[in-house]
Amino acid sequence: MLAAGWAGAFPLASGLGPHRSWGLFAAAGYPAAAVAVLVLPRRWARAGSVAVALLGAVLVPLLVLVVNGQGQSEVAVIERSGELLLRHGTPYLAEPRTVAEYTPYLPGMALFGLPRALFGADGWPARLAGDARLWCAAAFLGCLAAAVRPARQHRARYRAQHAAVSASTSALTAASGVPVAGLPVAALVASPLVALPLCVSGVDLPLTGLCVLALASAARARPSAAGWALALACALKWTAWPAVAVVVALLGATAGRRAALRAAATAAVGAAVLVLPGALRSPGPLVRQVFAFPTGRGELPTPASSPLPGRLLADLGPAGWYAALALLLLAGAAVALSLVRRPPRDARTAADRLALGLALAFLLAPAGRYGYLALPAVLVLLPRLRPTAAPATSATPTVPAVLRHAHPRPHAPQVVPAS
Repeated sequence: MLAAGWAGAFPLASGLGPHRSWGLFAAAGYPAAAVAVLVLPRRWARAGSVAVALLGAVLVPLLVLVVNGQGQSEVAVIERSGELLLRHGTPYLAEPRTVAEYTPYLPGMALFGLPRALFGADGWPARLAGDARLWCAAAFLGCLAAAVRPARQHRARYRAQHAAVSASTSALTAASGVPVAGLPVAALVASPLVALPLCVSGVDLPLTGLCVLALASAARARPSAAGWALALACALKWTAWPAVAVVVALLGATAGRRAALRAAATAAVGAAVLVLPGALRSPGPLVRQVFAFPTGRGELPTPASSPLPGRLLADLGPAGWYAALALLLLAGAAVALSLVRRPPRDARTAADRLALGLALAFLLAPAGRYGYLALPAVLVLLPRLRPTAAPATSATPTVPAVLRHAHPRPHAPQVVPAS
C-alpha cells in the first residue's frame, strides 16, 4: 500500500503528463496486487500478486504511453540521436538552440534510437516497435537475466543432488511461469523504483543493468565478460565510469591482478571503439552537450534542478559551483581510497561501494535530479534479494550456499548479484 500511495501522489502533485498517467494506472495496480495476496490460494499468492503488480504498474501504462506517444523528453532525445547517427554519423546537433535539442549522452545511447529511425512513427505498430523505452527495458531485463542465470543453474544442480523441490513450490512455478528465485527480482521491477522510469523514460535502465551484469561477471571471475559489460555502460553515460574502478578492485581481490587488468583493458578498448567515431566527428558538440551542459556549465541551463546539496551550492555563484566540484572530487577520492585499502571481495560489497560512490556523486554534483538516486538504490537492493525458498528439510538448507555473501574460498562458486 505504500507503493500505491506513492503512485497516487503523481496525478495530484506532478506537473509531468507521463508521470500523472503512470500514477493513475499504478495507483490501481498496486492495491489490486495486495488484494491478490488475500484472495488467491496460498501457493499461488506471491506469484499472482507480483504478476498483477507488473500488469498494473508496468505493462498497461507502458503500452498506453507508447501507443499515445507520451514520454519524458529523454525518449525523444534518444530517438533523434539515433536518426542523426544513422544519417550523419554523429548523434549531436552542431548548433542546438533549445534544451530539447541537446543530447547529454555518449554516442552509445544513440543505438537505442536506431529502431525509431528504421521503423518511423506512422501507425501504432511502428510507434511500438521504434519506441526507445522498449529497447532500454529489453536491455535492462536481458542484463538481469544474464546476471542471475548461472546462479539458477547452480541451484538446480544443488537441489537435484540434495533434495526434490516441494510439491507446492513446483506448482507455483508451473502455474505462474515465473521461476521461484525470480519472484523478488520481478517484484523489484514492478516497484515504483523501476516501474516509473521504465514507463516514462527508461534512459538509465540499460546502464543499471550493465553495471549489475559487470559486477556479476566479476564475481564469477569472468574478466572479459565484465569488461565488455563495462565498455557498453561507459559508452552510454559517463556516470558509469566509476563502475570500472569497483569491478577492477573486485577482480583484483578475488581473481588476481591479471584478471583485473584484462577487464580494465577490455572496458577501455570497447568503450573507445563505441565512443571515438562520434567524438572525432563532432568533438565540440560532444564536450558541450555531454560534459558542460549536465554540470551546469553549458550555454543553456540544465533542467536538472532538484534541491540537492551540490545544486544548492552551485546556485550561490561561481564560488559555490567550485565548492560543489571540490566536495565531489573529495568524495570520489575517498571512495577510491577505500577500494585500495579495503577492496570488495564479493558482489554485495562491490555493489554497495559502487552505490555509495554514485549516490555521493549525484548528491554533490552541481546539477542533479532525485531520479538519479534510483540507480544506487537498485544496486543496493538487488544483491539482498533472496529466492522464495522451499520448506527446509534436514538435507536442504533454506538458502543455498551459493547465495550466501561470504568471502569466496578458492575454487568455490563466486557470489553473484541477487536473483
